[in-house]
Amino acid sequence: MHAQGFFRSVWMRALIAAGALLLTGVQAAVPAQPSVQTMIEAMTRANAAVVGVEVTAVEAARSARTLGRERSGSGVVIGADGLVLTIGYLIVEAETIQLVTQDERRIPATTVAYDQATGFGLVKPLLALRGVTPVALGSYQDSRAGESLMVASGGDDAGVAMTQLVSKRAFTGYWEYHIDAALFTSPPVRNHSGAALFNQRGELLGIGSLVVADAAGNSPRVAGNMFVPVDLLKPVLAEMQKTGSTRQSHRPWLGVTSSERDGRVHVVRVTDDSPAQAGGVAPGDVILAVDGARVTTLEEFYKRVWSHPRPDDEIKLTVQQGEQVRELTLRGVDRSTTMVKPQGI
Repeated sequence: MHAQGFFRSVWMRALIAAGALLLTGVQAAVPAQPSVQTMIEAMTRANAAVVGVEVTAVEAARSARTLGRERSGSGVVIGADGLVLTIGYLIVEAETIQLVTQDERRIPATTVAYDQATGFGLVKPLLALRGVTPVALGSYQDSRAGESLMVASGGDDAGVAMTQLVSKRAFTGYWEYHIDAALFTSPPVRNHSGAALFNQRGELLGIGSLVVADAAGNSPRVAGNMFVPVDLLKPVLAEMQKTGSTRQSHRPWLGVTSSERDGRVHVVRVTDDSPAQAGGVAPGDVILAVDGARVTTLEEFYKRVWSHPRPDDEIKLTVQQGEQVRELTLRGVDRSTTMVKPQGI
């Protein structure tokens, strides 16, 4: 191990120990609270499985417009073969992937899977990750609001931070994304992309996705992070490893960026060469109905579209364009077919 890596490892252990001591002071009244030493050992083992993820996307990557070609974040080893779980947007259309270990080795890796439905990504090192023990997968069902948790990130900006579970609820994104369960923590951590969220037993609870302004889900607004819970991974992990995706991922995609205001779905942006653009949807439109069924939220909008059995089905949108209400017919597309495939898939 390089001297710098050694001192960083010592520093990490000191941070974990300090955090564990803080947790016992805050939560001393909780009967199931593990001992300080047990907590330190569990969190130290968990943190040791966290790696950095460095990605360069292909030159023609459509995702480079919003994510850039050079991307960095974190992942965590979940398999005995070195399988790493990360957030999928880091590895979309990847040309090269490197894993950065805690002793500062850079290991080439390849994409195993990307699941658009959950947002998870899987990568596998091309060389052995020596001395790394996979983490155990926990469950958000065992956690409650107010519980103190550890966030661990890898790579050049590796670090650990103590945070608190603020809420557990569904999450809907403006980019045609919805999950029925998500974990929201506060205070926010900066290096959130692919960061690992651990409970005090060192079990992995979720993977970092983004910063949010409303972690509590109501007023007052509380800044924090959204983590995708590993509960969503467990039913599809084998399928992802076998096929590189999931059946749920192969659903209609329209190519709209939308917002939800005052019980209406507003189109903010339309992706170039997308079904929405081809069908006549424009920024500023208000989506009133899908296939004749009224929609008032992003969740309703997406689920109506996704209810079609085939990605390329015809979808009828009722939209308000200025003073006019128009009926538009769009033909959906499987979003994976619009991307340059990452290595390995």
